Amino acid sequence: MSENIKEKGQISIHTENILPIIKKWLYSDKEIFLREMVSNAMDAMTKLKHLSLIGEYKEELGELSLEIKVDKNKKTISFEDNGIGMTRDEVKKYINQIAFSGAAEFMEKYKDDKEENKIIGHFGLGFYSAFMVSDKVEIITKSFQPDTAAVRWINDGSTDFELVDDKRKNRGTAVILHIADDDKEFLDEGKIKELIHKYCNFLPYPIKIGKDVVNDQNPLWLKSPREVKEEEYKEFYKKLFPMEMDPLFWIHLDVEVPFRLKGILYFPKIRHELDSSKGRIKLYCNQVFVSDHAKEIIPEFLTLLQGTLDIPDLPLNVSRSYLQNDPYVKKISEHITKKVADKLGSLFNKERENFEKFWDDISIFVKFGMMNDEKFYEKVKDIILYKTTDGVYKTLPEYLEKNKGINKQTNGKETIFYASNEKDQITYINYLKSRGMEAVILGSLIDTHFIQFLEMKDGKISFTRVDSDTTDHLSEDDKTKAKIVDGENKTSDDKLKEIFENALKDDKTKVTVKVSALKDPEISGMIVLSEYMRRFKEMSFSFNREAGEENMFNDCTLVVNSANDKVKKILELNPAVQGETINDAVNQIYDLALLSQNQLKGDRLVKFIERSNKMLAV
Repeated sequence: MSENIKEKGQISIHTENILPIIKKWLYSDKEIFLREMVSNAMDAMTKLKHLSLIGEYKEELGELSLEIKVDKNKKTISFEDNGIGMTRDEVKKYINQIAFSGAAEFMEKYKDDKEENKIIGHFGLGFYSAFMVSDKVEIITKSFQPDTAAVRWINDGSTDFELVDDKRKNRGTAVILHIADDDKEFLDEGKIKELIHKYCNFLPYPIKIGKDVVNDQNPLWLKSPREVKEEEYKEFYKKLFPMEMDPLFWIHLDVEVPFRLKGILYFPKIRHELDSSKGRIKLYCNQVFVSDHAKEIIPEFLTLLQGTLDIPDLPLNVSRSYLQNDPYVKKISEHITKKVADKLGSLFNKERENFEKFWDDISIFVKFGMMNDEKFYEKVKDIILYKTTDGVYKTLPEYLEKNKGINKQTNGKETIFYASNEKDQITYINYLKSRGMEAVILGSLIDTHFIQFLEMKDGKISFTRVDSDTTDHLSEDDKTKAKIVDGENKTSDDKLKEIFENALKDDKTKVTVKVSALKDPEISGMIVLSEYMRRFKEMSFSFNREAGEENMFNDCTLVVNSANDKVKKILELNPAVQGETINDAVNQIYDLALLSQNQLKGDRLVKFIERSNKMLAV
């Protein structure tokens, strides 16, 4: 019988292997070393400023700043600040011990003070990003504490270091990176300025390269919304996105509880529907740039927004490059959604005219948001606008009130007529207008889904396209019913139906003929589709475009207008003698109906042209 052996122990870590791993895998991009060096310097100055404010440092602060020097000859980049500095023991504690964060210790010590909230670092690993681009790093530092000597720390990327006294007289720290041959691209002042602008442009202390201050220390999002003028918002947007047109409007976020969040979200002008994916939110943590994409924080339907978010308590992994999944992030996302909904409601109620001007640009994301977020739907459902064929914007209640008594209910539901293409459906639109009715325009790719979503949410409404085969709104009342005309008890409508069916029986498409006295006698015929079948085919077409859009009309209804004079004349012709003339007239009416739907193509188009020329020659 085997003996059950239980053992305990500690995992062995070979320290000589740690630095090479950190150098290669700590961060996703090498250029992030600059962000980390600058962030450490900013923390050093913030700590000293805090100690001065609470009376623990009584000397003159002077101008707190960071100076960056690039020396191509020596192949070095130096970062020198006049912040808190370090003693010999602190260098041993914070530099020699990987992942021991001086920032975290400082925050714990002064956790009841507001100034600690401005500390950037948390994990104690950022300094080691220097080795991603360097084959040797030096630190020369002198503590703010009186009677402490300056020290110099030197390391070549191995586990061995050298720590000696130094002659430095002033408080602060200089970090000198000896750039590796593979990373000489960073020995360029222009490149360093570019990275400062990308990662550190809004940090609170001056960053100097030569005589120039290369950063903006006062980001607009830190100001109170009450203090910011409209032009300042637009100027700041141009700084962030210099190639963009002026934004439509913006939301200034200034939250302290239950989480800290500041930022400005802009609604850009959308040039076309595909433009709605161009949004970009610059994500910051205590004014340090983290990412160009905040998809974990911004709800998917708001990804068209542009601007900045500064979240001091952002839960990051050690690289500060990718957001972690966290309930905290979800709360921020929900708050942003609420603020957007509140802003839209405010514009609708207080600035209706401007809201209507913006609507075409923002409608796509609003509709998408309603379908994806129940809370957002509840907040904005009553402010959704629809542009009508009369050229005005209305809510659904406003549309139904305008057409009350004209639109007929279908199966107990209020009918909302819509057009998906004003040009192709102009015949139907004009006909509605002639009857004192109007349709809403729903021509975006998202609208097919949005219509079905609204019908599911509200069982009392039904959307019907203007060319639907629900022709009650097109036909005259019962008083215009056809009379019996022959001994076979057939009405004129029956005769017309028979004539058209015989003439079109050889057509490749399946055409159902319906004869009706339309309210407009000028129209000879109209092509209509079942609303349900058309939606089904549109959805199928979106998944299989190779099938061809013309297949949309393979199964349609031709409504022949018995009130039209040309249609009436067909009844007067003798089939035995004038059969060809009847056939040409029927096909001409059918082709004109197809043409009004932009569906006259191929062989039918060729025959239509030939037939038209023949008719003109008579």
